[in-house]
Amino acid sequence: MSVETLVAEQVMSRILVAVEPGESPLMAWELMRRAGVHHLPVVSGGHLVGVLTREDLAASWSGGPWEQSARQVGALLTGERRPRVAPGTPLPHVAAVMADSGCDAVPVVGEHGLAGLITARDVVAAVAGRRPERTGAASEVVTGMFRLEPVLPEASRGRE
Repeated sequence: MSVETLVAEQVMSRILVAVEPGESPLMAWELMRRAGVHHLPVVSGGHLVGVLTREDLAASWSGGPWEQSARQVGALLTGERRPRVAPGTPLPHVAAVMADSGCDAVPVVGEHGLAGLITARDVVAAVAGRRPERTGAASEVVTGMFRLEPVLPEASRGRE
C-alpha cells in the first residue's frame, strides 16, 4: 500500500494516555515522562478538549511541585483550536494540515469522539513503510487514575 492511499486510522496511535482538564500539570508531566510521549490529549466526558504538549507544560512551568499540583491543565490550553482530522482523511491531507497549522500532532476524531492521535513520528514511520500492523481493535484512551501530591517538610509548608 502506498503512502498516498493510507488514511488517518491506518497510521494513528490508538492507545493514548490522556488527562482530564482538572488534572495538575505535575501529573501531566509525570504521565508524559513515564509513557515516553510528547503529546497528551485532554478529554472531558469522552470528548476532546485539546492536546497538551511538553512545550506547553515547560513554557507555563513556574514554582515548585506544590504550585504545579494546585494548577489545572485545562487552563494551559490556549484559545487556539488545534486542527482535527477524521479517521478516513488521506495521509497526504493529514500531513498538509500539520504543515499548514505548524502542529506536530493532530487528533483523529470520529463519530464517538477521540479515536487516536497522529504525530509527526507516525507520519515519518508511514513514509518509511514502518507502520504497525492494526488488528482492527477499537481505540483506547486511558486517563490518569491517580494523583501525585508533593510531600514537603512541615517547616516548608508554612513559608508558602
